[in-house]
Amino acid sequence: MTAHLLPPTDRATEHPAHRLFVDRWSPRGFADEAIPEKELLTFIEAARWAPSSYNSQPWRFLYALRGSAEFDTFLGPLVEFNRGWAQHAAALVYVLSKKTFIPAGKTEPAPTRTHSFDAGAAWANFANQAAISGWATHGMSGFDVAAAQKVLGVPDDFAVDIAIAVGRKGDGDKLPAMLKEREKPSPRLAVGEIASAGLFPQRFGG
Repeated sequence: MTAHLLPPTDRATEHPAHRLFVDRWSPRGFADEAIPEKELLTFIEAARWAPSSYNSQPWRFLYALRGSAEFDTFLGPLVEFNRGWAQHAAALVYVLSKKTFIPAGKTEPAPTRTHSFDAGAAWANFANQAAISGWATHGMSGFDVAAAQKVLGVPDDFAVDIAIAVGRKGDGDKLPAMLKEREKPSPRLAVGEIASAGLFPQRFGG
């Protein structure tokens, strides 16, 4: 197992965060290499240990490996822009979250306000485990949610939160020129723009 997918980036930290979080990024250019199913399940293993409200664990993962009968079905709901590059991924994954849970001591389901937030924590674990294992991930909100719900057979009690493309990072030779120019780690807001001691500050906007 490789230590990192990508060489260290030139991203600079304001505080000493682990380089795993700093150097992970989301490329679109994938190599032709297939991913073994057991490798993908390792990422889901990491995801299942994420924290969640009431330990409700609302996240669910549906996946299709490139070359499988379901891969084109998973590709279909993506917007055209995303289909153009995601078709070269080694796997496509949809992250779902259950909108209800059964509270302790109860027998009937109740709504949960944090189902998508909790699934996001699981997705972060998934992405970071993939990076540790030498694979790239790119999360996508650009897909037809209703179409995904239908073609994937997802019940109404679940939200389809994001789609993920997974693969080895390639040289981007399959990408159009516009995307090749963007094939690099993106910047982040400064800590002072996202965190504040005390009450909500004007600099956050509103």
